[in-house]
Amino acid sequence: MDSGRALVLSSHSTGARLIQLGLVFTAVLLPAVAHLSGAPVRWLLPMHWPVVFAALVYGIRGGVTVGALAPATNYLLTGYPLLVKALPMTFELAAYGLVIGWLRQKGWNSFAAVATGLAAGRIIFLGILLLTGANEVPFGRYLVTAMVPGLAAGAGQVLLLSVLVYFLFSKHTIK
Repeated sequence: MDSGRALVLSSHSTGARLIQLGLVFTAVLLPAVAHLSGAPVRWLLPMHWPVVFAALVYGIRGGVTVGALAPATNYLLTGYPLLVKALPMTFELAAYGLVIGWLRQKGWNSFAAVATGLAAGRIIFLGILLLTGANEVPFGRYLVTAMVPGLAAGAGQVLLLSVLVYFLFSKHTIK
């Protein structure tokens, strides 16, 4: 636990809400740039980074808000993710926000909160994918082609975003 430091910032102020809205649009911009540049989106998971960041900084409310809005906003503005994947991704990213934000608010360190939240979100994504039949290839093959590459992005999110948030919060102390 990071005793003495605020673990999440208030998500209610006008400034915080504007930043969260900016994170939603960042979750649109990053995948669009990745797709246009031909970058491997399954390796980078560009929509996920702003959601994890929002959950680390603003807790449950900020994380769930950005996570739930990112796929729908993306779809409306860019046509991606494909509609069949947008529903599972909405629940996955909202779960990231919920679990990571809740664990941070409970005092967990960023590394453990992000790792746990990412695992929970991926399980929810896969469950919805199976329930809706949205995967077009056999499930085992889907795991290898779609999920395994995301492990690199997940490791990056655990490490890079946790370190970034640590340095951001080193300036905010509870008085």
